[in-house]
Amino acid sequence: MVCLQELKAQDADFPIDDIRGAGYGAIWHGQKSWNGVAILARDSEPLEIRRGLPGDPDDSHSRYLEAAVHGVIVASLYLPNGNPQPGPKFDYKLAWFERLIEHAAGLLASGHPVVLAGDYNVVPTDEDIYNPRSWRKDALLQPESRACYERLLAQGWTDALRAQFPDEPVYTFWDYFRQHWQKNSGLRIDHLLLSPDLAPCLQTAGVDRWVRGQEHASDHAPTWVSLAREAD
Repeated sequence: MVCLQELKAQDADFPIDDIRGAGYGAIWHGQKSWNGVAILARDSEPLEIRRGLPGDPDDSHSRYLEAAVHGVIVASLYLPNGNPQPGPKFDYKLAWFERLIEHAAGLLASGHPVVLAGDYNVVPTDEDIYNPRSWRKDALLQPESRACYERLLAQGWTDALRAQFPDEPVYTFWDYFRQHWQKNSGLRIDHLLLSPDLAPCLQTAGVDRWVRGQEHASDHAPTWVSLAREAD
């Protein structure tokens, strides 16, 4: 399965023919110029469950997509950045986070195996950033943002990347300023959360850092997990 964020394309412009040619089925929720999320499945068609996060019928941002793939519910999410803060954008970030927390509780209560994957735009702790000093005013590090993430984990989710690397720096994002990529001045803001029944299936997790070094690369590197479930 592949979860994509920041498509920055309308639905009609999503390259579905190329993706199918590569052997993947897909669903997507695009938006002109910004946002957009997608779920891809190898040799399978994702079964769409939900398009958009519940709780605000007036929210027009394409930030959440949920599907059933290979017996697992997977959500691709793009949490609001929230800058500048304080202000309306930060208020929207926190309100969106509250909706995610409520919906995630319902997913856990369903009893289905679930993966919540995406760009959370939250640096969970100071251990998840090269140097927090110059980022203290950023929405990604605000106590309110971190508290929301902690409340989400407290429901019983496992942060797969941190479970794999409990005691060492691991980053998923390097911005384009001040040679942050070259200096490994990164942040960990892309997270894959596993429901309690999937956590024991975690084999390994990682970040494909090399992709960030490619020409015209995204400022995010692919973050991944490998799961193995026993046959029924």
